[in-house]
Amino acid sequence: MPVLQHICQTINETHLSVALRESVWVFPIIETVHVIGITLLVGTIAILDLRLLGLVFRRERVSLIARQVLPVTWTGFAIVMISGVFLFIAEAAQSYTNPAFRWKLLLLLLVGINPLVFHTTVYRKVALWDETLAIPFRARLAGAISLTLWCGIVVAGRAIAYYN
Repeated sequence: MPVLQHICQTINETHLSVALRESVWVFPIIETVHVIGITLLVGTIAILDLRLLGLVFRRERVSLIARQVLPVTWTGFAIVMISGVFLFIAEAAQSYTNPAFRWKLLLLLLVGINPLVFHTTVYRKVALWDETLAIPFRARLAGAISLTLWCGIVVAGRAIAYYN
């Protein structure tokens, strides 16, 4: 048995995992909290991405929008991470073999790299283009990539239930 599969199986056999899986209410509540967190996280990121694409809030500075949504984004991120860990613990063994779960993890890795590249490159010069309608191509590209990856993550997340 591969090491990662063994780890997932071990997690799956813990008292916490069994309790989460067998509870009538706890698992659905955690799923609901996860969806609320996704709404906060992806919703606020989408606002910034759509602004980068010039589709919304065209008269607002990108830096102002980023500063306003960032606290909600981080709150959503914290909710998603905590609830996601509990969802994984509840179904660790099934997650290991689930192709949708693997796609979601890959997309999460890519969506994490995108803002790192964006903030260490084009966003460093935001003061030069912040108030213009001419958003640099690389900023628009980062927004488009972000929206695409987040849509993929949401689709993969929903598909997880259909591969179990």
